[in-house]
Amino acid sequence: MKKVFLVLIAMLLVVAMIAGCSSTPDAPAPTPAPADPTPAPADQGEDPAPANGEFRMAFIARSQADPFAVWLSDAVLAEAENYPDITVTVYDGMADDSVQNAHIETAIVQGYDLIVVQPNNGEVQRSFVTAVVDAGILAMTTNARIAGIDGASSVDADPFEQGAVQARAAIDMIPEDARVVVLLGPPGNFHADERERAWDEIFFSARPDVVEVGRDIANWETPQAQTLMEDWILATDGQIDAIISMNDGMVIGAITAWEMAGRSGSDILSFAVDGTAEAVLAIRDGRLTQTTLQSANALAELILSTAHDLLTGVQTQVDVDIDNPVVTIHNVQQFIDMHIAAGNLPPGS
Repeated sequence: MKKVFLVLIAMLLVVAMIAGCSSTPDAPAPTPAPADPTPAPADQGEDPAPANGEFRMAFIARSQADPFAVWLSDAVLAEAENYPDITVTVYDGMADDSVQNAHIETAIVQGYDLIVVQPNNGEVQRSFVTAVVDAGILAMTTNARIAGIDGASSVDADPFEQGAVQARAAIDMIPEDARVVVLLGPPGNFHADERERAWDEIFFSARPDVVEVGRDIANWETPQAQTLMEDWILATDGQIDAIISMNDGMVIGAITAWEMAGRSGSDILSFAVDGTAEAVLAIRDGRLTQTTLQSANALAELILSTAHDLLTGVQTQVDVDIDNPVVTIHNVQQFIDMHIAAGNLPPGS
């Protein structure tokens, strides 16, 4: 029976991993065995050759504290149930480059048939993904793709267009002389950088009247964005007209801070990307203006179908993108229904 694992490494192991990351990608140092793993893969440390004809795939997730990364990991595990010849192991990168790179090294040593990386910082992970290819192992990057690695495949969305569809709409929606705040993802992350570039080139270049009263990095994280918004509310005496966010998790944090200051989400415009379950409910409830759907379900379907094609030799290298629909109050119910069907929301939400 196909096994599916979720690996959450204890902090003691994290320290050991970071210490071991000085090794080069071409000669990775073995990672010490975890103390009290939660749970450890049953085949960790064993002969990597599958005993029952299955292919083994490692999914190196960015962070289980990032709502979209959690959705994507869960969707990959669920979609893997449709491929009885593929066993998936998920590793938590903890939004830490050293941890994620150590996981990639470990997966190489363990001899997985395919290693899929959801990068924390694509340029930092580039040499490690290259090392996967050099080791003769199939490699794939997703959310965001690391372009230009010979022999590596990718499944992603177009992050510039994800931001662009929001920026174009905001040109007419955000009032004259508005005061806005901007929440950014991790520097060097392809999706974070491209979404920001879309807003700068499309919206801010067309609307010189708009005043930025805050622009800062919240690393995709809801609590970080909430703290930044609390500071901006104090600094501006609450005179903010719009929140521009590179993802849903950060915009939810900013809206939470706004509401805790005694305001209503309906009193401020807000724009984001991802279409998470929490975000679509916020749109339905009038707390969030709109978001661009980056469907983890669609990504997971393409990741597994592409993985199967690569593992069985149907394809040797694949680069493919999903679409970028906009979610608003006018169409939000279909996306709520999507999350209910995926098990992300309970029936009747």
